[in-house]
Amino acid sequence: MLDHITALRERFDQALAKADTPPELEELRVAFLGKKGHVSSLMKGMKALSNEEKKAFGLRVNEWKEGVEQALAAAKRRMEEAEIDRLIHGAKPYDITLPAVPPLAAAARGSYSPITLVQREVERVFVSMGFTVEDYPEITDDYSCFQALNIPEHHPARDMQDTYYLSNGQLLKTHTSAAQNAIMRKYGAPLKAIFPGRCFRNEATDACHENTFFQMEGMMIDESISISNLIYFMKTMLSEVFRKDIRVRLRPGFFPFVEPGFELDISCLICGGAGCPSCKGGGWLELCPCGMIHPNVLRMGGIDPERYTGFAFGLGLTRLAMMKYGVSDIRDFNSCDLKKLSQFIAE
Repeated sequence: MLDHITALRERFDQALAKADTPPELEELRVAFLGKKGHVSSLMKGMKALSNEEKKAFGLRVNEWKEGVEQALAAAKRRMEEAEIDRLIHGAKPYDITLPAVPPLAAAARGSYSPITLVQREVERVFVSMGFTVEDYPEITDDYSCFQALNIPEHHPARDMQDTYYLSNGQLLKTHTSAAQNAIMRKYGAPLKAIFPGRCFRNEATDACHENTFFQMEGMMIDESISISNLIYFMKTMLSEVFRKDIRVRLRPGFFPFVEPGFELDISCLICGGAGCPSCKGGGWLELCPCGMIHPNVLRMGGIDPERYTGFAFGLGLTRLAMMKYGVSDIRDFNSCDLKKLSQFIAE
């Protein structure tokens, strides 16, 4: 029996020396260590031995089995290291100066979101008219989002905005108006500023409503500011963005932070005013809630309402992008559909 172990050891060593690939190595492992392999056959043959012989023979078999396992593991490591070395040093060098091959070239080029393009265009227009561009966090507090805007706790106007509240008492801003108080206290009066940002509302989505959307808040505060100033700046901006005169209408609207308040609507450019899902069949799309800043809001911002007046507007950048690029469903902007979004190549 011991001679049989010696013969199998020599047989294993010869086979291991010829194994050049992982599959060959696995085949060798099964042949010697598998359930029907040579080691199992040796163990089954111990039945014919005496107790003393079994002890000595079993010890030799286990020692050889451990040797086989170690040899196979070492061979596997050598093969893995050789493969890594081949991939690093043996592969054909890659020339990083080579141009991308279509269609990879087109895919790698990428594009800006249509909302980003519209935002930059609107910013350019307002900066040319003397406005500064400000930034504001997406997470704010109840005071900035509501109380400083003449919307005290339990005011029914809060029902107009289904708000996402956080566990720490803060909230995701429901409108860019949440930045008004901070901007007023930062600059005082006179003031001309715009502040774009992303807003969040827990509302049902459809072709013209999303729970995540972009707005641009704007304020102008000075002596003797009137509604005429508001209309002038808005029409100037729209004509610059669309490169043509746009039909707009101003209708009364209620917002606690402005008095009087208005809804500035734009004639739907998707259907030409005939009516479609984007404009809910009415031919007009609500684009810009606006109005004269309420004296309470000015006062909470540290500005004397007896001396200064001002207007504020909340321009819907997402809806503006819909009109400019002919996107009929607002949900396309957050869909991650690259086929649709890739058409908006940065200029």
